[in-house]
Amino acid sequence: MNRLNTLRPRIYSILRYSDYSPAGRHWQSFHLGALAVGILAVIFLSIDSLPVDVRHGLRLIIWVITIIFFLEYLVRLWVAPEISRLDHYRPMVARLRWAMSLPGLINLLAVLPAVMMGVGYAITGADAASVFCILWVLKLGLHAPAFGTLARVVSNERAPLTSILILFGILLIIAATLAHILEREKQPDQFGNLPGAMWWAVVTLTTTGYGDVVPVTVGGRLVGAGLMISGIAVLALMTGVLATGFSQEERRREYLRVWDLVSRVPIFTALGVVTLSEIVGRLRTRYYPPRITVVRQGDAGDSMFFITSGECEVRLPNGGSVRLGDGAFFGEMALLDRQPRTATVATTKPTTLLVLYASDFYEIASRIPALAEAVEVEARRRREENLERLTAQKKA
Repeated sequence: MNRLNTLRPRIYSILRYSDYSPAGRHWQSFHLGALAVGILAVIFLSIDSLPVDVRHGLRLIIWVITIIFFLEYLVRLWVAPEISRLDHYRPMVARLRWAMSLPGLINLLAVLPAVMMGVGYAITGADAASVFCILWVLKLGLHAPAFGTLARVVSNERAPLTSILILFGILLIIAATLAHILEREKQPDQFGNLPGAMWWAVVTLTTTGYGDVVPVTVGGRLVGAGLMISGIAVLALMTGVLATGFSQEERRREYLRVWDLVSRVPIFTALGVVTLSEIVGRLRTRYYPPRITVVRQGDAGDSMFFITSGECEVRLPNGGSVRLGDGAFFGEMALLDRQPRTATVATTKPTTLLVLYASDFYEIASRIPALAEAVEVEARRRREENLERLTAQKKA
């Protein structure tokens, strides 16, 4: 039981769509690859002229991927109690709630073929292929964090969006009514009833302009011109509201993400919460794969770096090297001395760094002397270590 209790959180962390650990990235790559292969197989299966052997092979691929998704669904159902918003429920209740949530339903829809295998269901025909393609495209959407962001933006901006939709409806009904009155005698087939006139109004108001229905009277054309201009204004309003909402939501998400990273660096956590809130907005997050050079000897010392996860190797001019792990920082000596960098730094494993540029550092340091003090103390300690190392090498 203890082993299961430790295994379940580990599996859940790997299956999370936002997990950036090596195991999590491997799983996401495999999952996206399986989705891509499955969707391509479904698309090609809709071509009736393919040879029989090829069609059998495509069906086999689809079944294999469907079974993989079915097993994934069972595992996700098992680890559902580890989800933060469900961890206060009993395991069975947490699993039921996840199964009824949007991700749970999408994962279930993606495995319907495996469920229907028991009743002799077979994948045949273009219509069935289209259904499977739609279901798996929905599953693809779970990998995109922007979908969650979009839902939050729509929820946050629901008041202005509702106002715009009401304005859209008002313009639509008024324009359709006027077009019906002005055009019904000249074009009874297109404008003889309100539903027909509303079709023209929707096409015009959304600036789509199919051209299948066009007003011919002077009054109808004036209504159409006004509707087109109004459509541009309404769409511009909606675009502005959504763009502003996205911008605010991204800033919030970035702030929380950077706060989480900053809290892992001892030099920051020692300064207190108020200081952290000022620093978070100035830091930039950078992700590096292994064996990538972050800074080179001789580069301008315009920034310093804090390691939140991973490891970096500092290659000293004398041929020696020093490895820095979680919570360490580098680049401070060149920044403080305003001199070119004296060493090359490269990653040894996947690493997440926080970057603080010189302009931001000096502005923060003017308000928070404790940060500048801590960085200077560390820089002094490293200078002394380097001098001792050089002295020892000369004596040797």
